[in-house]
Order: sequence, then C-alpha cells, then structure tokens
Amino acid sequence: MRANYHEEHPVDLSAFKAYDIRGRIPDQLNVDLAEQIGLAYAAWLKPRNVVVGHDIRLTSPELTEAVISGLRKAGVHCHFIGECGTEEIYFATDHFEMDGGIMVTASHNPKDYNGMKFVREQSRPVSGDDGLGEIRALVASGQLNVPANQAQGTRSNLDHRPAYIDHLLQYVDAPSLKPLRIVTNAGHGGAGTVIDALEPHLPIEFIKIHHEPNGHFPEGVPNPLLIENRAPTIEAIRSSKADFGIAWDGDFDRCFFFDHEGRFIEGYYMVGLLAASFLEREPGAAIAYDPRLTWNTEDIVREAGGRPIMSKTGHAFFKATLRHENAIYGGEMSAHHYFRDFASCDSGMIPWLLVAEMMSKRDQSLAELVDARMARYPASGEINRKVEDASATISEIRAAFEGDAEGVDTTDGISLSFADWRFNLRMSNTEPVIRLNVESRGDVSLMEEKTEMLLGMIGGDLA
Repeated sequence: MRANYHEEHPVDLSAFKAYDIRGRIPDQLNVDLAEQIGLAYAAWLKPRNVVVGHDIRLTSPELTEAVISGLRKAGVHCHFIGECGTEEIYFATDHFEMDGGIMVTASHNPKDYNGMKFVREQSRPVSGDDGLGEIRALVASGQLNVPANQAQGTRSNLDHRPAYIDHLLQYVDAPSLKPLRIVTNAGHGGAGTVIDALEPHLPIEFIKIHHEPNGHFPEGVPNPLLIENRAPTIEAIRSSKADFGIAWDGDFDRCFFFDHEGRFIEGYYMVGLLAASFLEREPGAAIAYDPRLTWNTEDIVREAGGRPIMSKTGHAFFKATLRHENAIYGGEMSAHHYFRDFASCDSGMIPWLLVAEMMSKRDQSLAELVDARMARYPASGEINRKVEDASATISEIRAAFEGDAEGVDTTDGISLSFADWRFNLRMSNTEPVIRLNVESRGDVSLMEEKTEMLLGMIGGDLA
C-alpha cells in the first residue's frame, strides 16, 4: 500500500523548522500532512511503541488522530496520553521505555497555528541535525511505501499522570514546605490540569487565574515573555498578597516567575538560583548554561564547588550537553530548565517546586533569594532587532570591539567580554533578527550605556 499524498495535494513543507514543526492551519499543516508525518516518522525511526499526546488547541485532536493513523498504518503501536504538556510526552516516553514520542503543539504561537515535537527512545530529541531532516525528506519524496502485508498497529490509552505526578514530587520534601500562597496563570493552556493534580499533595494555597484549558485563548495566546501578557499575574499577586507567582506558555515547558510584589524575575537569575539548589544536593555536579548571559551563573556554580558547562542555545544542544557531561541541571535564560533525572529534558513544573522548597528552607522570599545577584550582575534581558543583513551586522560589531576584548567566545553567535561588562549577539535561525544581551559587574548605568550604544550600531526595527 502506498500513501498517494502528492497525487492530490501540492506539498508545502514550510512548517518544518530547525527543532520541530510549526505552521498555519490548514495551508502549512493539516490532517493529510499530519498522517504523512506519522508515516515518515515510523519509516525513519522504525519504532514499535510510540507515545502520542496533544495540547489544548482546537485543531490538536484531529491532527493527533491523523498522526496516529499514519503510525498505525506503518505497524506502530500507539499509546495515547490525551491532552497534556510537552514534558508529559518526555516523561512517558522515558518512564515507560517507549521507542519514541510525538507531541502535537504549537506552544505560544498564534492560535491559527499548530505543530509537533518529536523524541526517540529515552526521550532523546529529534531535531534538524538528528532525524527531522530525514522525516522531511521522506514526506517530500512522496514515496512512503507501506508493505502490503504490514499488520496495522494498535491504539490504546495510557494513564501516565499518576507516575508523572509521583516523579515531580520526588524533587521536594512536600511535608516540609511552608503553606505558601502562589498565583498560577496557565494562560488557558495545559498547566492548570497538572496544578490540580499536584494540589492535594502540597500544603500550598493556589490562586488560579486563566486556569481552565481553552483553545479559543480568550485572554490571548499564552506567552509570558510578552510584557503585555504579564498584567493579570501581577494584579493577582498584589491583590491576594501572594508569596510569588508563576505563568506558563501553552504547553508549559517554560515557566516564568514573579516575586511577591509582582516583579517579573528574568530567567537568567532563576538559572543561578536553581543551580545553587542542585549543588546543595550534589556538591561538585556539572551545571549547563547558555552563552547569552553567563557571569552570574558561572560565579554561583564555582562558589558552590560545581562545574560550569557552557552549551549552545537550544533544547537539542542542552539535552546533548546534559547527557555528555552528566550535568544534574541546565538552564537557559529563556525559561527552559533541564533536569538530568527528567531524561535530561525540560520541565515547567519542577522549577517552581524547587523554588517553593528553597523559600521554605531558607525562610526567604523569592526577592530575597535573587536581589543580591541581580544587583551584582545587572542585565539588559534579550532585545531583538530586525535588520537587513544580520550576519554582516554582527561581523561589523565584532570587528569594532574584538581588539579590546578580554575574552571572545563563539559558542553561539559572538560573545565579547571586558573587565566590567560583556555582551552576546546572535542571529535567529528563521528570520533576519539579531538578539542582544548585555550585562555588567554591578554597574546598572554601564550596562544601560553599553546596551544603548550597541543598539545604535545595530539599527533596525524592534522585533
């Protein structure tokens, strides 16, 4: 039997990105293409058992069924875990020793988009450098053949969540937690369901806003990185006098923190805080971090006797680094946090549990846990600019500063460090955008001055 996709449909493979699939519905991604992707994934990986789940988007169930159809035609046994977060696919694939996992999600993309994320055995990532290109080529070929004698695979439901909740709770001593009041903003994505499942096990009062899953996204697509999306969380923290707040993106593989005053805490400082937490548990452990902002994390790790390991930005690189270095934890300033005991994958639930435990053990607020570090290494946060030629712009800036730099690093883009300040410039993988990060040693004015200077040299428009 042969899938005759190209005989009836012109193929549009623009939804294939560097790390996953993301595209508009239905022109860039639809049920026909989803079934082809299921067939291609099976042809490339040759799995026997695959976990499949989806986020809360309105188009996710039908796309999921199409993927399952493709997998089953190829003889794959599909284990459906239902509506879930991306990290639940990671967990189920690894915990139940499956051959692979597929998550149908577009995370924080606009609501007329959808997509997919893939893993193989042990939840190892499938990305452009390892599998996704081959899957794309198989779809493009139109030659996805299924042997005539191929037995159809099965479809069954897998109740993974009790084991997943048990795993999350292993990261903290729940009885020792203080009765904190925490605002949770799921953005009408999937995080609220997991909070509800954790709630009976924790002495925590949750103030839940935008809690129920709703693929219509009545409050806008959940993306707490957008400043305009933060107001509801801030207002709820202040009105309820909560101890801190958390907001997630749609598939909750990232979590964002707010202190008791409603102040947004940059992900950079959360990386350092979580690194310190893990080094208390395992002195001397390796900690992975990204090149954009580094001084705070490096200092914390070294002061605690750990081993700082720089990784190129991006989930596939971080997961490979954690595995290669046996790093206990890795964090990106973009609010992706990776854990060795979570199949070296990212979770948006583990970080806030660890923060609640640190606050309880140290009897300190989140602000008290990070304020000194923020003052020691003030940072610009990531600033994006659209330019005509990103590569040429970065080369010009490198040439202007490199001669006076004390350190040059090209792990990801270009990082130049000086006695009292440093910066990183890197290009987007998918658009003509430059991303700038600047930090200094305890000098806010210097950081702001250098940021403005570099933005003047970059030019372009806000992205």
